[in-house]
Amino acid sequence: MSFSPWTLLIDAGIISILLLVGKLLRSKVKIVQRFFIPPSLLAGFFALILGPEVLGWLPLSSNMGTYAGILIALVFSCIPFTSGRDGRSRGESRVGRMWAYSQAGMLLQWALGGGLGIWLLCRFWPLDESFGLSMPAGFCGGHGTAAAIGESFANYGVEQMQSLAMTAATVGIIASVVMGMWLISWGAAKGKTSFLCAFDSLAPELKTGILPKDKRQSMGMASFSAISLDSMSFNFAIIAMTALGGYGLAKGIAHFFPALMLPVFSCAFIVGLLLKWIFGKFTIDEHLSKPIIGHFSGAFTDYLVAFGVASIKLEIVGRFIVPLSILLAVGLLLTLLYVFWVGSRIHRSYPFEKSIFTWGWFTGTMAMGIALLRITDPDGKSGCLDDYAYAYLYIAPVEIALVSLSPLVFHYGYGWLFVAICAALGLGILAFAAIRGWLKKN
Repeated sequence: MSFSPWTLLIDAGIISILLLVGKLLRSKVKIVQRFFIPPSLLAGFFALILGPEVLGWLPLSSNMGTYAGILIALVFSCIPFTSGRDGRSRGESRVGRMWAYSQAGMLLQWALGGGLGIWLLCRFWPLDESFGLSMPAGFCGGHGTAAAIGESFANYGVEQMQSLAMTAATVGIIASVVMGMWLISWGAAKGKTSFLCAFDSLAPELKTGILPKDKRQSMGMASFSAISLDSMSFNFAIIAMTALGGYGLAKGIAHFFPALMLPVFSCAFIVGLLLKWIFGKFTIDEHLSKPIIGHFSGAFTDYLVAFGVASIKLEIVGRFIVPLSILLAVGLLLTLLYVFWVGSRIHRSYPFEKSIFTWGWFTGTMAMGIALLRITDPDGKSGCLDDYAYAYLYIAPVEIALVSLSPLVFHYGYGWLFVAICAALGLGILAFAAIRGWLKKN
């Protein structure tokens, strides 16, 4: 079937209905609530099973994989306009520990995945050397990074990467909650938790995802009168302009430097940083609404997860099921060891709470980490999210560089160098933490 704007409407309409079904299940079904399953993931599963990949009951098109590339470019277009300021004044040691812990863990996870692919799995199966990157892209990055790296590798002819990374992200979300709930029970039994809250004692909005009327907030401040230009239109126009600029920059670089094919999402981030600086010079930024842009980013992410899971090619997953299972199992085990072994030694206060949050983030998404944290720290007394928010300002550029440059490096046969650099940097950061006195022996 040829693509047309109506095809997009049909695909978006079907996914929207499935998102609403997923939301209904989250608000009513206890097992869905207990495992904090996001409606976007449920929608993706329904679309995968009911769509052309399995049962063929829903008339979804074959273009769903391309939507993920566009949506991730829109998500990255939002980041420069929603990022905060430097937070060194808020407990430099705590933020430094969180940065060292998280940044080293991220780099070592990428080194682990890449190394397993190059030096082990490729010896027994006819795999592309980049195969192992599907694990860190899906685990630490989630479905957003899976879509981004899938699009980047597709430019170099590795079409299967998106399905593999999306599968890893889906397995990661499930493992983050299932294993996370077991870890919380174990931690409570061993006396390692500080403010444990039983699931039944959680606030209803955390279980159902529906805010009560007295806790609902405005989604953003309007800067314009609707008689001229609606504020939602203005903020969306900024996002779309940034994404278009990223697309143009990516195409321009590919035209003049064919060997350097930067992905659209990373170029959109660069364009966003430039526009943010320009807007600050001409006071245009005072008309932007950070909450509105943040909500746009959240909406794009919801559709990204749903379309991403729906576009998984089960034939590809089935073809690589054995090496993929080994990769994901080893990744989960070593991530678990790192998160809790290093976490118990680097965090002076509330190590279990901060470790369980990082487990959710390193295997699923930040939202999964927050869900697990709410059980162990319902009132936010550990300060974990504050530390993470400031530390992530320094982590984000490294994460974008990993996703942007890894396809280029592996394409030209320097994957081993990428793995070595990630491992050296990760271990170097841990050594730096030890020298600063942040890393202690129990």
